[in-house]
Amino acid sequence: MGRQRTIGPDDARSWLLVNGARTELFDVAHESRADQIVLDIEDAVDPAHKDEARDGVLSWLADGEKKAWVRINDHASPFWADDVAGLAGAPGLLGVMLAKTEAAEHVTETFDRLGGATPVLALVESALGIEESVNIARARGAFRLAFGSGDYRRDTGTSADDLAMAYPRSRLVVASRIGGLPGPIDGPTVSSSHPVLREQTAVTVSLGLTGKLCLDMDQLPVINEVISPTPSDVAWARDFLADFDARGQVIRDGSDLPRLGRARKIERLANVFGVQPS
Repeated sequence: MGRQRTIGPDDARSWLLVNGARTELFDVAHESRADQIVLDIEDAVDPAHKDEARDGVLSWLADGEKKAWVRINDHASPFWADDVAGLAGAPGLLGVMLAKTEAAEHVTETFDRLGGATPVLALVESALGIEESVNIARARGAFRLAFGSGDYRRDTGTSADDLAMAYPRSRLVVASRIGGLPGPIDGPTVSSSHPVLREQTAVTVSLGLTGKLCLDMDQLPVINEVISPTPSDVAWARDFLADFDARGQVIRDGSDLPRLGRARKIERLANVFGVQPS
């Protein structure tokens, strides 16, 4: 049956993209440390081989024992209708990642064609998508937002500099909050350097994003570690909550409520991710 994932998609930190045309990688990815895996039949697959890749993904999902998300082609592409028709009702399908989402209707039409129960993770990859992100986050069927940072840079001419990329990331964070969604998922780091990955993932966390796309299984431990609460954070949270309970849960001043909210969030995530206090 393979590995059973314990981190649900609401909290998932690492989202491993797997080439949908390379079925030999599916089992390896499924056994990896990724919180969630995404079989990619969009950018990873040549247009001439889309049908073959889709069939391979459907075959792997067919028995329902192995589960994954699938990145499907964008709403405007000639492949979108076949993707949703083929995946509707697939036993192992956890949800779809909709490429190049630029309107709420793209989400709702995908959601409806999949049967009205399959979550849609909206991948926002353009200037228009960023500006429409609040409407996208509010769309029926929207589960979470993700940032297609490479295509966004291509669309806008923006550099990969942290300052230049802060605006679109922050827009997705704000839109997710307004739409009542979990925190958004950041784009991937292309570099194979772990120090670079650690630094870029720390920027992800600092801006309020709570997950990250991943292209390489070697990156998974770093992403999972950096996005998780630190042991010292967990120690602070548990000490604060113990003190709060000991004083009868009395609010002393205006700083207590924000600290209480932060402590409870850290405590919840520590339990989800299995982080122990230092």
